[in-house]
Amino acid sequence: MAHDVELATRMRELLEGEPGITEKKMFGGLALVVEGAMAIAASGQGGALVRVDPSESDHLVDTTSAEVAVMQGRPMSGWLRVPAEELVTDEQVGTWVRIGMAYARSLPVKG
Repeated sequence: MAHDVELATRMRELLEGEPGITEKKMFGGLALVVEGAMAIAASGQGGALVRVDPSESDHLVDTTSAEVAVMQGRPMSGWLRVPAEELVTDEQVGTWVRIGMAYARSLPVKG
C-alpha cells in the first residue's frame, strides 16, 4: 500500500514555516524529519507512524487509539501507529504532529 498522500499533505501544511524540516521516504511512507530525526510519517500501512518519547509510549497507548509499532516482527518502543480513522480532523493530525515534533526536536541533531 502506498502512503496516504492527503495525510502527508496535511502534515506538511501543519509544519509549514518550521525550520529544519525535510521529507524522506521511510518505512514505506513519507516521513517528516527534523534535523535528521524522524518525527512523523504518513505510513505505507495506512495512518501515521509517530516517533514518541519511549517513556510516554505506554501512556499514549493506554489513552489513545495508537498502538506500539511492530517492525520486522518486533514491537518498537517509542514508535506508535495511529490508525487513519483517528486522523480525520486537523486537530487530530495536529496533536500527533506536535507529539512527534516535540520528541524529534529533543534528540541530538544528526549531522
